[in-house]
Amino acid sequence: MTEPTEAADASLPQQKLWGLSWAHFLNDGAANFLPGVLPAILIHLDLSVALAGTIMAALLIGQGLQPFVGLVADRIGGRALILAGLFGSSLGAALVGVTDSVGLLIVVLLLIGVSNALFHPQALAGVRRLAATHQGSAMSFFLVGGEVGRGVWPVLASGVVMVWGLSALWVLALPAMFTLPFLLRWAPALPARHPDAAPIQWRRHARPLSLLVAFCALRALMIFSLVTFVPLIWARAGGSLTTGATFITVLMVVGVIGNLGGGWISDRVGSRPVLLAAMAAATALLALFVQLESAWMWIVCGALGIAVFATLPLTILIAQDILPENRSFGSGLALGLANALGAIGVMALGPVAAQFSPTAALWVAVGCGVIATMIAVVMPNHAPN
Repeated sequence: MTEPTEAADASLPQQKLWGLSWAHFLNDGAANFLPGVLPAILIHLDLSVALAGTIMAALLIGQGLQPFVGLVADRIGGRALILAGLFGSSLGAALVGVTDSVGLLIVVLLLIGVSNALFHPQALAGVRRLAATHQGSAMSFFLVGGEVGRGVWPVLASGVVMVWGLSALWVLALPAMFTLPFLLRWAPALPARHPDAAPIQWRRHARPLSLLVAFCALRALMIFSLVTFVPLIWARAGGSLTTGATFITVLMVVGVIGNLGGGWISDRVGSRPVLLAAMAAATALLALFVQLESAWMWIVCGALGIAVFATLPLTILIAQDILPENRSFGSGLALGLANALGAIGVMALGPVAAQFSPTAALWVAVGCGVIATMIAVVMPNHAPN
């Protein structure tokens, strides 16, 4: 009589993981479709391509709050920040299409970035709480939802804009609004950090955390450079808005293979060999992509996505290993702070793209990949489990 109950209990974490991955799909989709419609926004607001990096930075810089959100999340526990994050990201996405000035657009993009920062630390810590074993695979599965969202939504958004115009982007927020009540069941209520818990040993963790954040920031700059400048390169060459957005879709969606594969392999051999091999491959593929002008661009873009996203679940697990009593904070450092630093880098590349060409900005990203590969050699290792 107990077997069905045990089976049901065993399947419950899997069901919650599916739900969290779906919420991640909606959150990251709403928070990252901007590159797919950025050429249309530049035309609508009569802005120079030199401002493309600044606009993307406004969207991404708010993610730098993730470590501070993580500290709050560790202190209060629960799941309220996950719900607030999904709501704010979707609301901001709905408002993007009705902005009529660059100032108002930046305010809306900052709202999206801050909301995205609210969502991730508790969600990432919740995934690890659901996964007693095979944590690399579980983290990969959750992250797949976000990567697919970031890949699919730019094409969906560009399609909406081409058919109905920028003002119709609000329809993309509807699925998240219907999902919010279900998150009360899917998201685990995290325990609050015990008030007598030992404080973070900053001197002990300074070196591994610095290496981790540097690696993740350089990886973020590579990804953000691609999703910002490749659609612009395509549009300036006379290509359509939707076709330019497909590069983002290929990068993110095909990259799911790397996300799942990286977690699966790390569960067997540890994280360092995967980080080193994947980042070296991603750097070489980006250098090759910049030089192509044919259908091979999509194939190489997909391979690049596989390589670069194979590293993502591993860096989050390493951060949580370094700070086991502050996993939300560790997740915020690996994802949020690193993404904010990458966003600042993309903002700096905007004038490079305007002065020389968007392709020149991508060559800078290749150099960042070389540095990240060297850092991977001395990164902390997440042991197999």
